[in-house]
Amino acid sequence: MRRIIIHAGFHKTGTTSLQQTLRANRAALRPDIRLVLRPSMTALCETARAYSRSREDYDLGLVKYEAALLAETLQEEDANTILITSEDLSGHMPGRHGLHGYGATPHLMRALSVAFKAAAPDDELTFFFTTRAADPWLRSCYTQHLQASRMVWDEEDYLKRFKTSADHDKTLDLIKREISDHALVSTSLEEHIERPLGPAEALLDQLNLSPECRAVLKAGVLRNAALSDEIKAELLALNRSNLEPTALRKAKRAFLDEAKDAA
Repeated sequence: MRRIIIHAGFHKTGTTSLQQTLRANRAALRPDIRLVLRPSMTALCETARAYSRSREDYDLGLVKYEAALLAETLQEEDANTILITSEDLSGHMPGRHGLHGYGATPHLMRALSVAFKAAAPDDELTFFFTTRAADPWLRSCYTQHLQASRMVWDEEDYLKRFKTSADHDKTLDLIKREISDHALVSTSLEEHIERPLGPAEALLDQLNLSPECRAVLKAGVLRNAALSDEIKAELLALNRSNLEPTALRKAKRAFLDEAKDAA
């Protein structure tokens, strides 16, 4: 029986490192493992994000449609395991577009399960989630918002406002109710961060890899470096400025590039 593993989140739980490592080892994982990253399912990820904002049945229908298209494109795949990974399948990160949590995610996982089961009824479907301790997760999300949006709250204010969004276990319980016919596996970033391949090890543990294959796998290049308090303070000041959106984006990009060069 072929296996389909959907790694759908959560944001800021080591997903970038995980995906970079999988991408770096794509050839080594073939032919038994087929990797599907965001560029191969852009429309599905965008419809999932749209539904997380609108919560409209029409947008959820588009998620099912795009998921079915993806499932159909994978029907001729010879790999024993299809590994699909993008945190955008869970919708937008809390804090964007007025979202205070992952309320849409259980419905999105249900939509994915319905679409894949209809297109590939004989496949074994597993949902996989990575989590993170509440405080570091919230702080990481805040840093991301400083860079990618016009976040104007200071860090402690953000932590208070979005405290409930960090309850990943509660969200997972809700997801489990929606996909009760399928396996749900979760693991924390902290459990795997010190392992040779970092959080990617958690997902590789779910695969039936030979010791020989596992031995040749290498870590991907980590790009998400932590920002200093000084850099975060400057980004906050820029976000609080009167700059127009386009000018603000350019100013933040120039500042971050300068800070990177000076590091």
